[in-house]
Amino acid sequence: MNISVKRVSISYGSFRAVSEVSLYIPAGEMTVLVGPNGCGKSTLLRGISGIQPMESGSVLFNETDIRRLGSRERAQMVALLPQSPIAPEGISVQALVQYGRHPHQGLFQRWSPRDEAAVADAMRRTGITELADRPLESLSGGQRQRCWLAMSLAQEAPVILLDEPTSMLDIGHQSEVLALARALARQGKTVVIVLHDLIAAARYADRLVAMKDGKRVAEGKPSDIVTPDLIRTLYGIDSTMVTAPDDGAPVVIAALEPNR
Repeated sequence: MNISVKRVSISYGSFRAVSEVSLYIPAGEMTVLVGPNGCGKSTLLRGISGIQPMESGSVLFNETDIRRLGSRERAQMVALLPQSPIAPEGISVQALVQYGRHPHQGLFQRWSPRDEAAVADAMRRTGITELADRPLESLSGGQRQRCWLAMSLAQEAPVILLDEPTSMLDIGHQSEVLALARALARQGKTVVIVLHDLIAAARYADRLVAMKDGKRVAEGKPSDIVTPDLIRTLYGIDSTMVTAPDDGAPVVIAALEPNR
């Protein structure tokens, strides 16, 4: 499912967080939004999901305006994992992941073998099967993050939006989550992720969208757009660029004494 973002602006009162951003996000690719804190990445992601009201512009899923969809229809189309999700007190891991199937449950529809399979597959992919009966609150931050990701996968939506999904994960689980997201894109999903880690973003993304002050400042393949000039524009620091030996992905080495 392709996404067209057309001149989207989003404001909080008098503050404009996103200013006339236009993007084309293709299915089958992993698109990563990067940029400094407060640049509008998360706000734009919520706007794409249909949860955050837009001041102007439109978001089209293929040819359908996201604002024309009801909440259930939208949830069947888009899985959004926000930065700080909140779970009911005392909920088990398996029960949390099962919430991902709610958009597919009609008023009289019973739990089906397909529901069971979707939940089991999501837990297997995120490595939490052995945690199924544990209370969510008993887990570490990284474990909980993988549980939330499993819930999003169980939703089986064609569009997956993840806001900082690796923020509480160690480097091993960060790699696993990003590799999983890229694998989902290879299977035809439309995957959009917000990341602060520019090195990881450049390593795993098919397409990067760089933002600053609510605007898109660069877009394209990481190898095409990640340069010292872009790093200076985004973060105000000098840097050196090298390439990863296995795939040629750009690697940013920040100056020891940032020139701000």
